[in-house]
Amino acid sequence: METRGTSDPNRFAQRLFAPLPPRYDRLAELLSMGQNGRWRRAMVDHVVPSHPELVLDVATGPAGVALQIAERTDSRVVGIDLTLGMLRQGQDNVARRAMGDRVQLVAGRGEQLPFAEATFDALTFTYLLRYVADPEATLAELARVVKPGGAVASLEFLLPRSLFWRFWWWLYTRLVLPASGWLTGGQEWFEVGRFLGPNISAHYRRYPVDWTVAAWRRAGFEDVGVRRMSLGGGLVMWGRRSGG
Repeated sequence: METRGTSDPNRFAQRLFAPLPPRYDRLAELLSMGQNGRWRRAMVDHVVPSHPELVLDVATGPAGVALQIAERTDSRVVGIDLTLGMLRQGQDNVARRAMGDRVQLVAGRGEQLPFAEATFDALTFTYLLRYVADPEATLAELARVVKPGGAVASLEFLLPRSLFWRFWWWLYTRLVLPASGWLTGGQEWFEVGRFLGPNISAHYRRYPVDWTVAAWRRAGFEDVGVRRMSLGGGLVMWGRRSGG
């Protein structure tokens, strides 16, 4: 089960995640074996030092990353996501944290951002490239809206390099995740749990990490860095928009 080969990966992602917004953060912790919060912080660490005035968070979901950026900086943050249910949950989360004056959420696609060129001082994106038809074109679109020199960072699932840990990762994603999803969230979580492992494997067969680093550079980013986290289960990347 994967988005590759579907006629509209965006629509597929909307269907997959539409039932999940109230439980998304718990689900992310389950899918990452409790590492999602640590990965998020590591990603945001690459944006905070630049003291950006305006930040775009793409695939913001229920605004977890957007809120963390706002809490750790003086930035104003715009979060964008495809799924209206996620945005409604995000609005609730923003209101609960009394961050409505700092965090704005809008509907839109990472492949076609509704912003002018060089609008943002920094940009983050999380779990995005597996849900678009053309990752390289999407990276170019992300680069378009960032000012020269602006910091960019991303978070994605990854496969462990070690064959030993990859074996256990395979068992976890193919057996434990679907079962845990069913027990904790019913059919919707079962579908996400069943989808994730094969989707990650298929994505990196087609777009390995070296390809992704090169694609960042072709899109207009420089000083691109990579950090494999949690035995290779997570991937944090960062760089800055060329020309600064």
